[in-house]
Amino acid sequence: EGNPYTWWVGKANEKHYYWGGSGPGIQKCACGIERNCTDPKYYCNCDADYKQWRKDSGMLSYKEHLPVSQVVVGDLDRPGSEAKVSVGPVRCQGDRNYWNAASFVTSSSYLHFSTFQGETSADISFYFKTSASDGVFLENLGNTDFIKLELKSATEVSFSFDVGNGPVEIVVRSPNPLNDDQWHRVNAERNVKQASLQVDQLPLEVRKAPTEGHTRLELYSQLYVGAAGGQRGFLGCIRSLRMNGVTLDLEERAKVTPGVKPGCSGHCTSYGMYCANGGKCVEKYNGYSCDCSKTAYDGPFCIKDVGAFFEEGMWLRYNFHSPGTSMKDLVSRTLLSSADPEITAPDLSLNKEELSFSFSTTKSPCVLLYVSSYTPDFMAVLVNPTGNLQIRYNLGGTKEPYNIDIDHRNMANGQPHTVNVTRNGRDIMLQLDHYPPTSYSLPATSDIQFNSPKALFLGKVIEIGKIDQDIYKYNTPGFTGCLSRVQFNQIAPLKAALRPTNASSHVHIQGELVESNCGASPLTIPPMSAATDPWHLDSASADFPYNGQAIGDGVNRNSAIIGGVIAVVIFTILCTLVFLIRYMFRHKGTYHTNEAKGAESAESADAAIMNNDPNFTETIDESKKEWLI
Repeated sequence: EGNPYTWWVGKANEKHYYWGGSGPGIQKCACGIERNCTDPKYYCNCDADYKQWRKDSGMLSYKEHLPVSQVVVGDLDRPGSEAKVSVGPVRCQGDRNYWNAASFVTSSSYLHFSTFQGETSADISFYFKTSASDGVFLENLGNTDFIKLELKSATEVSFSFDVGNGPVEIVVRSPNPLNDDQWHRVNAERNVKQASLQVDQLPLEVRKAPTEGHTRLELYSQLYVGAAGGQRGFLGCIRSLRMNGVTLDLEERAKVTPGVKPGCSGHCTSYGMYCANGGKCVEKYNGYSCDCSKTAYDGPFCIKDVGAFFEEGMWLRYNFHSPGTSMKDLVSRTLLSSADPEITAPDLSLNKEELSFSFSTTKSPCVLLYVSSYTPDFMAVLVNPTGNLQIRYNLGGTKEPYNIDIDHRNMANGQPHTVNVTRNGRDIMLQLDHYPPTSYSLPATSDIQFNSPKALFLGKVIEIGKIDQDIYKYNTPGFTGCLSRVQFNQIAPLKAALRPTNASSHVHIQGELVESNCGASPLTIPPMSAATDPWHLDSASADFPYNGQAIGDGVNRNSAIIGGVIAVVIFTILCTLVFLIRYMFRHKGTYHTNEAKGAESAESADAAIMNNDPNFTETIDESKKEWLI
C-alpha cells in the first residue's frame, strides 16, 4: 500500500507504476492481472523477495505513455538484493502513408486525381493544418451531382453533396479555431441510409437519407484536392487522405504540380515541444528530427543522458581552443551563445555562465568540475570533506574566493544529484535536484567578468600554475563516481569525449572512460537509516522512532498499562453492542451491481476493466492510426 521502490518514466516525463501486461492506474504486473504471481499476497513476482531469481515481463502498449525514457530501480541496499532490467525496442505499426502530405502554397493551386467511385458509399478521411480561415479541401462534380468538403470559416467544416434529391450540407462547428496551425482530423461518410461528419473528437453530426428518391452519386469530373472551378482553394497542409480505404499519393502528384509542394513544412510547430533539453527541431521532408548537437543529451528526443563513470585518478580536460584555433574563434564558437554577439575578441571574458550536470559519488572530498583561465579567475564545484556541496568563484577584486556552501545535505550518499548554476553579472542562481532555486550575489567588490577562460576539468585538476589551496587538497586522490549531462554554456565535454563530434579534438582523457547513465533521474529523498529500514537484516532489534514523551519511572509505566487495558475493555463492549443492534434490526434486501460487459468471463476485476475501459482501447480504426507496442 506504500510508495513503490521502482518505476519507469514515459513520454511526458511522468512516473508510471504499472508494468508489462498491466495498464495505467493498475499498480500491478502481468501476474497480478492474471492472478498467478509467485506469492499470491503480491502483484508482481519480484515482490516475493525470494532468494531465487523471479521475473516479471510483458509489453507496454499504452502509447500515450511511450516511449520509456528511464527506469528507476530501488530497494537494492540489502545484502543479496539484486535486480536485472531490460527494455525492448519501441515498435510502430500502422499505415506507412500516415505522413503522405502536400502543402498548398497558393489559393489557386490544386491536385487532380481520377474520378471518385463512390456511387452508393463514400468514406473520406484526412488531416489538415492551416492558418487560413476558409478554403476547399476537395471536390468532385457530375452533371448535377457533386461531393465537397471545405473549411467554411475558422470554426466550421462543411460536408455537402447532391445525389439528385437536392443539395445536402452537414456542418460541424468547433468551439475553438481550426486555423491554429495544428493538425485536425476530418472523417466524412455517406451511404444510402445516412451521412455523417466528424472533426477531431467533436460530436458526430448525422443526417438521415430520405426514404424515397435517388441514392446513387454519379460523378464524371476529376477529383480535385484544393481549389477548383474558380473557388477559393485551401492554403496549408493535407496528409493521409484516404477515400474508400485507398490512400491517395499526394506527394508524388505534388512533385509535378505547380503551386503545391510535397511533404509539409511546419512539423516543428506541432511537435517541436518533444525536442527536450534545448534540442532543436529540424524540419524534414515527411516529418521532423531533433538536433541534440548543442546539448549534453542524446537520443531521438534529446532525453538520453550521456554520462561516464570515473575511477580514482581519472580526469577529463576540455580545452576551449585547440591548436590552430584563434582566441576569437574560442569566444565566438564555443563559450558564447548566439545571444551574446556583443562579446567579441579582444574582450575574451564572460559576463554570464550556465552550468548543469548530474553526479553520484560515495567519496569525499573531491573536485567535480573546474573551469580555469589564463588569469587567476576560476570557477569550481566541489564536495567538501563532510560531503556537502560547495560552489566557488574567483573573478578578482576580493582577497578570498566567493563560496556558496550547501551544508545541510550530504551529497556523497551514492544517489544521483543534479546541479544547475546560472550566473548573470553579479547574480547567481543555484538549483539542486528538485528543490526550489536559491539566489546568491557576488560581493560588491568582486569583478563580474570571467576573464580569458582556458579549460574545463572533470574529476581532477591538472593545470599549470598556482591552484587554490583547498582545491589542491581535494585533488587527491580525485573523484570516484559518475558524471552525466555536463554542459557549460554551449559545451558538452562528456558528450564530446563519448560521441565523435567536431569538438572531440578539444578533449584529453587520462584513464579509461566508461559510459554510464548514472542512475537515471535524480532523487531528493535520502536513503533510510539502518535503524528505521524494515528491510535491514538487524531491524528486528532496531528501536523505531517514538514521538511521544519518555516514561521516566515505574509508576508512570504501570499507569500507562492500566489505561491501555481499560481502553481495550471499552472498545470490546462497544463492538458487542454494534453487533447486537445490527442483529436485532436486520432485514432482507436485494442489491444490484453494474458490471462491465464480459466481466463474468474475466479472470479478475482488473482484467475486466482493461477489457472494457475505453481508455485502454483505440477508438479509431487501426488502419487510420499509428500504434506503439
